[in-house]
Amino acid sequence: MLFKAFASVNIEDGKGMKSLTEAFPKDFALVKQWLSLATTVHDLVFINGLVPLTTSSVDMVTNTDPQVPVKASLTEEPRSKPPGFAPLRLLRRVSAFLARWGIETHGIAPIPEEARLETRFYQMFFVWFSASMNILTFSTGTVGPAFFNLGVRDSIFVIIVVDLICCLVPAFSYVLNVCDARSNLKVWSSAVFGPKLGTRAMVQCRFSWGYYGAAIPSILNVFTMQGFLILNCIIGGQTIASVSPHLDDTLGIVIIGVISLAVTFFGYRFLHWYECIAWIPNVIAFIVLLALGYPHLHTNQYTSVPAPTVASVLSFGSTVAASILSWCTMTSDYGVYHSPVASSFRIFIYTYLGFFIASFTTHALGAAFAAAAPTVPAWNVGFQNSSSVGGLVNSILMPVGGFGKLLTVLVALTIPSACAPTMYTFSTSSMAISGWFSLIPRWVYILISEAILIPIAIVGAKTFYTTFVDILSFIGYWSAAYAAIILTEHILFRGRSFTEEAYPISTWDSAKLLPSGIPAVFAFFCGFGTLIPFMSQAWYVGPVARRGSGDCGLYVGFVVAGITYATFRGMEKWYAKRGSVAKESERC
Repeated sequence: MLFKAFASVNIEDGKGMKSLTEAFPKDFALVKQWLSLATTVHDLVFINGLVPLTTSSVDMVTNTDPQVPVKASLTEEPRSKPPGFAPLRLLRRVSAFLARWGIETHGIAPIPEEARLETRFYQMFFVWFSASMNILTFSTGTVGPAFFNLGVRDSIFVIIVVDLICCLVPAFSYVLNVCDARSNLKVWSSAVFGPKLGTRAMVQCRFSWGYYGAAIPSILNVFTMQGFLILNCIIGGQTIASVSPHLDDTLGIVIIGVISLAVTFFGYRFLHWYECIAWIPNVIAFIVLLALGYPHLHTNQYTSVPAPTVASVLSFGSTVAASILSWCTMTSDYGVYHSPVASSFRIFIYTYLGFFIASFTTHALGAAFAAAAPTVPAWNVGFQNSSSVGGLVNSILMPVGGFGKLLTVLVALTIPSACAPTMYTFSTSSMAISGWFSLIPRWVYILISEAILIPIAIVGAKTFYTTFVDILSFIGYWSAAYAAIILTEHILFRGRSFTEEAYPISTWDSAKLLPSGIPAVFAFFCGFGTLIPFMSQAWYVGPVARRGSGDCGLYVGFVVAGITYATFRGMEKWYAKRGSVAKESERC
């Protein structure tokens, strides 16, 4: 009777609550306990997934992303939610707690247009400028002289050609996901219409790879992001260890890993804020680096070096290209909350310049200093026979004493500017593997990445350049084939359009409504299989590469995957159209 009386009272009505209190003064405390218990049961049943909701009420309760209005619908795959599962309920409760502290908890569901409110479009420049203006990109440039025995002029020639061309791909991929449908941009003589997609990169690829086929690039991207994290931490560890003989690589790796974890854990908004300032110490350090080293660099340009071989030029070009193309699998993750009011041209220019200015500058500096290191005893000692980029940087800055050591430490401590986006995409790519993986919160995958990162980086630091080239080359092989498929789908089969008709975002998690993905999977394996004879790695050299062609696998994979996909995707659409016509004729 007491419970019925309580249930009949309007909680929001102050008079009703007062009358209930007066009627049952002794039992009112018990009533409040029942109310608390009922609220807890409601949370467990409706919010934590025991009973899936089809309306937006669950979204209004659980939407805790600081970038998204409370009323925005952010339901993520309600059809794939399983019945109550204690660990998942616990994870959701932890996520709700973290969200109260401003930590992003949104997963991989496309961001609705009304929730995309960020108008600071300059962030699109700084996030990629900071991510590329660091010592890892510097170390990519050193590979030419240190690993492929190229001179400084040959190395810089390869760098400028590859950077100019390859930076187009991630910039274009960024435009695919964050632009406005009313704007247009000429890229490669094609009109590009931004879609208001707001999708993560590994979700967007479902429109060519299919729902199940997209698991392949998602899994590969998880390994790619983890590989880059390992490289970044190795570089950071070496740089910090070079400051003092009492420090070692392990301490630096742990420090870089922890900072990266902290930046990534807070999510999208904090990451963008960090990227807007992380470039400052690196730019200062590289300016001082150039000022101190210029006399030696000027002298070294006249040093005679062996004539470059075709194999060394192509292999170095593949390494540089791989370091840039790998961004195309993650760029769209960092524009999903930005407002779609900016023109495609503006977004493309911001992104392209962010990539190109930082990449070319640091690649060229790395090549120049690595080529000059053998002629400068102090630099050569710091470089440790071409195995410690951090030691090279510290030895160049040594003439300015304590200030040089400070800059060296700052260069190392800003490496998370590249690690944070990488770790963030590790989490979103993990969630995109399948509907079940998407049920695990983003912050859990970040902790998993951190647990894998530190021990492997400590081991990999012992043979840096072998580890570096092997990881980058593997990334380049699959990234090139992936990019070819995505671009071919967009240009040939989506009409270079980003409208709702071309990319129906509402079907992002429907295996029946998305493409089959068979042509993409077939083209990917054809491209990957074809490039094997052209590979040149420490662990395998293909028969074609063995004859002196160098590592051409990246270029071959891109071309073969693109042509194969265009052929079989066209056949698939032709058969689908033919089948629909036959069905229409039967109805008539």
